[in-house]
Amino acid sequence: MSEDLKKTACNGQEKMLAVSLSQEQQKKIIEVRKLLGTLSDKESVYCSDASISRYLKSQNWNVKKASQMLKQSLKWRKEYKPEEIRWDEVSNEAETGKIYRPNYFDKHGRPVLIMRTNRQKSKTLKEEIKHFVYCMENAILNLPPHQEQVIWLVDFHGFNLSNVSFKMTREVSHILQKYYPQRLGLAIMYDAPGIFQPFFAMVKVLLEQESYNKVKFVYSNDQNTKKIMEGLFDMDQLEPAFGGTDDTEFDINKYAKRMREEDNKMHSLWTKANPLSPVSQNVPSESVGLETDSNASNNDKISSSSIPNPDKYILVNRQDKNAVALA
Repeated sequence: MSEDLKKTACNGQEKMLAVSLSQEQQKKIIEVRKLLGTLSDKESVYCSDASISRYLKSQNWNVKKASQMLKQSLKWRKEYKPEEIRWDEVSNEAETGKIYRPNYFDKHGRPVLIMRTNRQKSKTLKEEIKHFVYCMENAILNLPPHQEQVIWLVDFHGFNLSNVSFKMTREVSHILQKYYPQRLGLAIMYDAPGIFQPFFAMVKVLLEQESYNKVKFVYSNDQNTKKIMEGLFDMDQLEPAFGGTDDTEFDINKYAKRMREEDNKMHSLWTKANPLSPVSQNVPSESVGLETDSNASNNDKISSSSIPNPDKYILVNRQDKNAVALA
């Protein structure tokens, strides 16, 4: 993508943001900038108006809290350097296809991360976290100008309890909620078995309410699931594990080639450190959501029949019947 196109993409998003925010909210973005003080080139890339607004939203537009949260993110990014992680550093973790970004988006233009629970073969928590952060950064890199969020599709076929780790879930929850606010659009837990529920009940205390609300359990034997998935995805692009018809297998060699090409794109965006780069719209989010009652696999099935707009649709919890707006 040329520098002119980068500027056009980001300028377009900032204009849309300016239209969607009230004058009071725009003033709060300016207040946050004042509290941040002088920023490096990379920090300026990160701290676009769109990025600052996500931190403000996550803190209910409290300027002081949002500023503190953003400063912590900048500190983490300076130390961890997530934008510098490259494919060859995580390829051993990725070779099973346990987390990958398919070449399609949902119907609202949101990138998708597919997670296969039965392909978990990590040896160290450190490498597992690095791979996860790499996948999030890559998904954010590929956001179109009008979108800010990522969709997770979690496949539970073949799941057993050895596939989950409390330490990993705790660390991922922390990273997503503190350093990637407002980035998770929806986490779809597909065909999670009953044996997963006790673990879920244990870890849900790690989740902030907004993250908790974005995790939804769906089941292939539920009549509403097909409607929900068709409302979100083109089924001819979706894998059979999620009710789709595309039976193309994950090919690690083709995927590795694509990721190396996108590493070059990531490098180009950040090394130029251009404040008008689309990276300023593409930055961290919210949390891994795991939601359940101690009671059961049927409690949190999605029961809407259609999802016309990702910022407006409502998903209903089947047990308590409380509508949860996903923004």
